[in-house]
Amino acid sequence: MESLKRMGDAGGAGPFHVTNRLIFSIALPMTLGFLTTPLLGLVDTAVVGRLGRAEMLAGLAVGAVMFDLIFTTFNFLRAATTGLVAQAYGRGDQREQQAVFWRSMAIALVCGLAIVLLSPLLLTIGLWLMAPGPEVAAVTSTYFLYRILSGPAALANYAILGFVLGRGQGTLGLLLQTIINGTNIVLSILLGLVLGWGVAGVAIATVTGEVVGAILGFLIVFGRFDRQDAPDWAAVFARDRLKALFGLNGDIMIRSFVLLAAFALMTRIGTALGPVILAANAVLMSIFLVAGYYLDGLANAVEQLTGRSIGAAYRPAFDRALRMTASWALGLAAVTTLAFLAFGNALVDLLTTVAEVRAVAYEYMPWAATTALTGALAFLMDGVFIGATWSRDMRNMMLAAFIAYCASLALLVPLFGNHGLWAGLNLFLLMRGLFLLILVPRRAAQTFRPAQ
Repeated sequence: MESLKRMGDAGGAGPFHVTNRLIFSIALPMTLGFLTTPLLGLVDTAVVGRLGRAEMLAGLAVGAVMFDLIFTTFNFLRAATTGLVAQAYGRGDQREQQAVFWRSMAIALVCGLAIVLLSPLLLTIGLWLMAPGPEVAAVTSTYFLYRILSGPAALANYAILGFVLGRGQGTLGLLLQTIINGTNIVLSILLGLVLGWGVAGVAIATVTGEVVGAILGFLIVFGRFDRQDAPDWAAVFARDRLKALFGLNGDIMIRSFVLLAAFALMTRIGTALGPVILAANAVLMSIFLVAGYYLDGLANAVEQLTGRSIGAAYRPAFDRALRMTASWALGLAAVTTLAFLAFGNALVDLLTTVAEVRAVAYEYMPWAATTALTGALAFLMDGVFIGATWSRDMRNMMLAAFIAYCASLALLVPLFGNHGLWAGLNLFLLMRGLFLLILVPRRAAQTFRPAQ
């Protein structure tokens, strides 16, 4: 056992033993780091919610969904980088780790600049898809036109975080997430409330946080590179490596886009149910994001351990990582659901002062609380498939779950209104996890040869 630990610690190469300590050395810092993201969402919602108008909160909700559709579509930069770096880490290939970083950063900056240049078109399409009323649309436009400037920095942060997670450096990931979101939170309160800039102040705070995080993250990562292992540009942009990366990125991008389309569809249907329900759902989705990012720390741990075990060609580490992280994820999800059922209404009161929005949010709180349990397996399986770079399966199962989700909404919303909408979301989360879980034994057998 000790020999396995020594081998695994030698630059990450070779067989290694999975322990709770190893899991939480990645998961705990990243859980704390990711919790700053929904905390940021809660603060932004609270800042705008205290302006006293449901249209302002609804406009922020629509704008947030539009940016989810744009930025999270590019989450492949984070996910693909994590999987590829983790596998290179398991092989002990320092040169390829650096090459993956530079490829991802180049793609991030090009895509980020394209987003800024296309921002008028993206805003027009987003408003058409969401179809908010005139007052809500005006708020959304203000928020969008400021926040879109963060495009290059936001995508660069995906590449930086992917590299950090691929190497299992959870503490550094925590530092970077805390700087990005901490800067954002402080400035959101200062600019949005204290200086009275409202929605524009919230958006400017986001841009500043992303830029600060990208500059600092790049300097830290680059400063730790061993120059002796630096790849040349021919190796970084080798055709076969780029082809493999774009194939992986394409699958993950489709998967991410479909996931965000599911949440956008929920917001779109909520818009048709009226601004009060839309605002209440926005508050409850902030609570769902707390549970989601809370579980994402474990998903990040299994990403790194899965990729590392495949790079090291060591099946026992893969199996043990999956079993242990699954136990922790389901247990923590159950605790999270119980906590939201007990204290969720008090949290709603912190997020909005609008009495009618509060009343509606109380009614649907049990559905939002349940998302922690129904989503636990989905988050975990995403981590397994990202780390293993089984991207095609992840894409296909997401499409299958989305089709079933649309069918459930078509059936449940006309019958039960917003209750049907939340029921459909919970079914979607549950189906995502189960569809992927079914594939794991076969894919693992194909990846690890019997002798391993």
